[in-house]
Amino acid sequence: MNIDDLVAIDVHVHVHADQHGHLALDDELSTAAAKYFKGDPYDPTVPEIADDYRKLRMAAVIFTVDAEAATGQPALSNEEIAGLAAQHPDVLIPFGSIDPARGKAGVRAARRLVEEHGVRGFKFHPSFQGFAPNDPRAYPLYEELEALQVPALFHTGQTGIGAGLPGGRGIKLRYSDPMLIDDVAADFPGLTIIMAHPSVPWQDAAISIATHKANVYIDLSGWSPKYFPPQLVHAANRQLKRQVLFGSDYPLLRPERWIRDFEKLEIADDVRPLIMKENAVRALGLGRA
Repeated sequence: MNIDDLVAIDVHVHVHADQHGHLALDDELSTAAAKYFKGDPYDPTVPEIADDYRKLRMAAVIFTVDAEAATGQPALSNEEIAGLAAQHPDVLIPFGSIDPARGKAGVRAARRLVEEHGVRGFKFHPSFQGFAPNDPRAYPLYEELEALQVPALFHTGQTGIGAGLPGGRGIKLRYSDPMLIDDVAADFPGLTIIMAHPSVPWQDAAISIATHKANVYIDLSGWSPKYFPPQLVHAANRQLKRQVLFGSDYPLLRPERWIRDFEKLEIADDVRPLIMKENAVRALGLGRA
């Protein structure tokens, strides 16, 4: 991957479909999510994601979410995603997803994914996976990620998964309160943590955590920039200008739409390249060609 040739690094890209026709979300959740994001369901495979991002001259951090224990929906294969990403190393950076409920088996799987399959980090969705990030039962997994020197990306705040459905399909938002991640950041200072999304309704908490903890970043995915809370824009321009990352939430929110709205945001000229690429280079531990 030639970092200098890229115009941006999108740190938040979902894989919704594998090569065998299996989907990460069932029909009800997929339809509800598309409605929430005001788009049509779009479930590209990894090679299709690579094509989309290559045309944009962007790199993409790709992942699925292992929520089988909480939802019963079989997870897409981390190994397959990593293997396909390896065929497109110019634009794709594979993350894995391990449900902390897997216990010791999950810890072993994480190491194997990094050492044998080239996975560069891990995605967690506490609300969808049904766990509190600061649950001590998840700590052996974080300890392993810290030892492997790979980032942990946590969904925070409101989620489009289950939105508008009765009971939100049982998905509990409180698990995605960023204050639960503050415990993790304090207890694992060597672990790079990315808090995904504007953390509505806990935006002030997320800003406070990232300001206080040098190992914490915020990605801006999942919301059109025109809806960003004003305090987030203020912090991105100032104290957090080196800790904020571009993320879209593709395929539910496409990078073209995100960037179009971001260009209208009052972000300082010297901060834009940090958000779009340079901060991600550092957070992800990427080298230059």
